[in-house]
Amino acid sequence: MTLDATDRRILKATASGLPLTPNPFEEVARWLFLPENEVIARMQAMQEDGVIRRVALAPNHYALGLAANGMSVWDLDDAQAGELGARVGALSFVSHCYLRPRALPDWPYNLFAMLHGRTREEVEAKRAEVAALLGPACRSNDILYSTRILKKTGMRLAGEG
Repeated sequence: MTLDATDRRILKATASGLPLTPNPFEEVARWLFLPENEVIARMQAMQEDGVIRRVALAPNHYALGLAANGMSVWDLDDAQAGELGARVGALSFVSHCYLRPRALPDWPYNLFAMLHGRTREEVEAKRAEVAALLGPACRSNDILYSTRILKKTGMRLAGEG
């Protein structure tokens, strides 16, 4: 897909997030002097073409009181990893979950799932819940706890700062 000037304006206007209003696309349309239905249609087309991967909420977990955040890593049987990964990703306390290739022999893990809780004990209980869900398809797991907040930003277009 080739982006035209209007697509680029929409991407630039939404790169830092949608406005927190009851009608965010109407607000973006007003900023850009476009009809709301055009903004929505263009964003849908860009999503269908893979330019926009997804439109999603990116909360600050620390501000929500979820100060114990850990990236759990799992060594799953490859034949079951897709189906089980989808089940893990659907859990309410998992913000993102994805499959990645292993880096053997040092890194045997192929499923990553970010777990959130108020304390490490709570996160460990959630990790045990994931382990129970995975059952014997899981050979090993570990967790890497966050020590600081990394800056979250939206998409940036090359050459447009």
